[in-house]
Amino acid sequence: MAGGPGGGPGAFDFGGDIAQHGPKRPSRGATGPRAGDPAADGGHGSGAPAPGHVVFPAAGRAGACGAGRGGAGTRGAAGEGGQCAAGGCCVWAQCRTAGGRVAGGAFMSALPLAGVRVLDLATFIAAPFTAALLGEFGAEVIKIEQPGEGDPLRRFGTPTERGDTLAWLSEARNKASLTLNLRDPRGSALFKTLAASADVVCENFRPGTLEKWGVGWEDLQALNPRLVMLRISGYGQDGPYRDRPGFARIAHAVGGLTHLAGMPGGPPVTPGSTSLADYMSGLFGAVGVLLALRHRDQTGQGQVIDLGLYESVLRVLDEMIPVYDQTGRVRGPEGAGTVNACPHGHFVCGDGRWVAIACTNDKMFARLARVMERPGLAHPDAFGPLSHRLAARDAVDGLVAAWTAERPREAVVSLCEQGDVPCGAINTVADLVADPHVQARGNLARLPVEGLGSVLVPAVLPRLSATPGRLEAAGPVLGADTVRILQSLGLAEAEIAALRHDKVI
Repeated sequence: MAGGPGGGPGAFDFGGDIAQHGPKRPSRGATGPRAGDPAADGGHGSGAPAPGHVVFPAAGRAGACGAGRGGAGTRGAAGEGGQCAAGGCCVWAQCRTAGGRVAGGAFMSALPLAGVRVLDLATFIAAPFTAALLGEFGAEVIKIEQPGEGDPLRRFGTPTERGDTLAWLSEARNKASLTLNLRDPRGSALFKTLAASADVVCENFRPGTLEKWGVGWEDLQALNPRLVMLRISGYGQDGPYRDRPGFARIAHAVGGLTHLAGMPGGPPVTPGSTSLADYMSGLFGAVGVLLALRHRDQTGQGQVIDLGLYESVLRVLDEMIPVYDQTGRVRGPEGAGTVNACPHGHFVCGDGRWVAIACTNDKMFARLARVMERPGLAHPDAFGPLSHRLAARDAVDGLVAAWTAERPREAVVSLCEQGDVPCGAINTVADLVADPHVQARGNLARLPVEGLGSVLVPAVLPRLSATPGRLEAAGPVLGADTVRILQSLGLAEAEIAALRHDKVI
């Protein structure tokens, strides 16, 4: 297993941000009942923390430090905490000595979602992306998967020698994996036990599926009135399309985005990533969960967040809806430009590479004209006013294209930067990985993966100054945490073996 550059075994490279140390697949935060419940002691009988565990009374969770760390302590409401042994951070970066000093000398605040437990029932990207974002800021995320198969995302994308895809390793970060057949009454009963002490459930099945299995919203709310449930589906929980299957590509089409993508007069094309609506919906889902948790903390009542994939697309169509309402105009594909500004598009440079230039007002165009050493282009009688440029769009774009074609991309970007003109390279993924700004911002992180050495993934966003998020591990092996989680619920080895034999787990 390869560690991050300059770190010890298992160190994670955060581009100079933070480095946290721990074993490759350490035991994660607690997955059993809340501290103080009859089974919360994990079978030790006294209610005291088991060796190697940290109890968080304020958050209601028992949390396990990394295997071999053995640190025990207690973190009360004020956040004072125990110290991990051997100078290592506990797996959730929550195990702290008084004064907020992590064992080993570094200071770190408790992550903002520490103590929040998320049950991720969903598949592919949308709702699981919400769960992953919550996990990056301290939530304990238990990924619940079908026995023997797992989340289809494990097989979607570029496969690895481990058997999972690179998409899975990146997007299932920081999650524990529990296999559980919810179609079996024993599986749904175990899920209800987990949900009774959980904070959030994320799901993206077709409406009515969880209800059919006896684990729908009303079933779970009766057990846990404080529960928050995120439900992402193709079209939402109601309406005439509710039962239709949906994926991101369909959401782009139905939500109005695909119609805008492509060249005028040509066929609609994929608007960038085929998964864009999934990620957008995951972001809206995360906002919804945080709002619902805020409401829950104020009132004691949980609620449902209902989101259709197409709705996330519809929401970001800028002025299209009010323009149609007021004028009847239907915007079509605009190619590399836009109807609202000029020059505002993509231009090829002398070395065959491309840049984006965006002059959204007259001042910006005047700056570009000076950079091009043709300040007269911005004269009021020439192309200075926006209305003149829009009326002569092809001519203006042609002038800019001729200028960029005379010099390499690096020179175009540099000259525009000196002239305060908005301009950026149209990067490939190879450009991004090598970009000094991306490196300086710590936008990429390297995670250890058994059998692969390590894998480079997007780092945590957003960046918080006092409580930055963290990456603990890449997507887990299917069922890696099943036994530990079921044991935390009080199941004996023979019971777990029987469930495995019957393919309940």
